[in-house]
Amino acid sequence: MKRYNGHITIREAAADDADQLCRWWNDGQIMAHAGFPLGLGTTPEAIRQKIAEDDNHRHIILYDSIPIGEINYRETGAGVCEIGIKICNASMQNKGLGKLILSMFLEALFDEYGYEKIILDTNLNNLRARHVYEQLGFREIRIRENAWKDQLGELQSAVDYALTKDSFVSFTGIPILL
Repeated sequence: MKRYNGHITIREAAADDADQLCRWWNDGQIMAHAGFPLGLGTTPEAIRQKIAEDDNHRHIILYDSIPIGEINYRETGAGVCEIGIKICNASMQNKGLGKLILSMFLEALFDEYGYEKIILDTNLNNLRARHVYEQLGFREIRIRENAWKDQLGELQSAVDYALTKDSFVSFTGIPILL
């Protein structure tokens, strides 16, 4: 998948992206929301291998050709896929880009790939992400209290969301001003 909208490009991750992904994945501030406040401690070589073998269709998000994050999807059943997103460049957060990027990605998943339902989960405390998902039309399915332990052994709760095409609200036509 390759998508464009103004300054934003979403393209498939390649082996050449392993160094950038490694910096992001090893950064505890970026990875804390996913339960890894100390980072993953991985290597570019391991990431290159993961990109080659993974069933997560991993993509790089660029703003004016500069990598700012990643987004992925994986099929979980007939007509259903699960997505994940990270805007890793802190200076690009809280600017409305998440809604635009997700809208671009979701449109492709629904219209080009034919998925009927898209699911995701996020940390219960990730209020910023939850707000964005709900604006896009995702519906809360359930809250899983103390569902998992993070890297430090602290219990974390998660929220499961689902989105169908008929409840999807796209933000691709709304200009983003940086």
